[in-house]
Amino acid sequence: MERMLDWLKISEQKMLIWANRRPAGGKKHGLLGKWLNTVTHMGGATFTLATALIYALLAPAPWSLTGWQCLTAVIISHLPVAIVKKKFKRLRPYQALPDVNTGHKPLVDPSFPSGHTTAIFAWLVPILLTSGVWFTVMLPIVLIIGVSVGWSRLYLGLHYPSDVAAGALIGTVTALAVNYSWVSSAVGLH
Repeated sequence: MERMLDWLKISEQKMLIWANRRPAGGKKHGLLGKWLNTVTHMGGATFTLATALIYALLAPAPWSLTGWQCLTAVIISHLPVAIVKKKFKRLRPYQALPDVNTGHKPLVDPSFPSGHTTAIFAWLVPILLTSGVWFTVMLPIVLIIGVSVGWSRLYLGLHYPSDVAAGALIGTVTALAVNYSWVSSAVGLH
């Protein structure tokens, strides 16, 4: 069992180093770096909470309901994140590994799970579930944004892949539970 855990840890570190690298030259790499440095903010509390509240207050139905679901899911999803971060206190990659690239003003709280990834998935899932006939158009957009925010956390040296995976799972499950609760209360299942 210990050998398997060591292998998983080494594999995760290799994946992180690959996602965190800064290849020299080329417009493609420059654009990717700019994209990841920008899209990461979509997973922040300011973006997810503010846009969800704007949706809730200003959008027409059914999008106003979606805004309330996004807001509720983001808030609720951060309860387990806070508890797990206090329990595990995992160092961020740039704190634990040599030569990890990071931006200026890196976060110092524990890395597991990724709060940004949790928030973006808690915010995106209700939007996807409301998209109706636009589902096939929205699915790739939602996946690109969600995966980009998750990847950006590796690129910035702030999270390990397991932090991001756990965040995506927490955000998605919370959003699905919020949506189910809303739908079942609307049809009288409670």
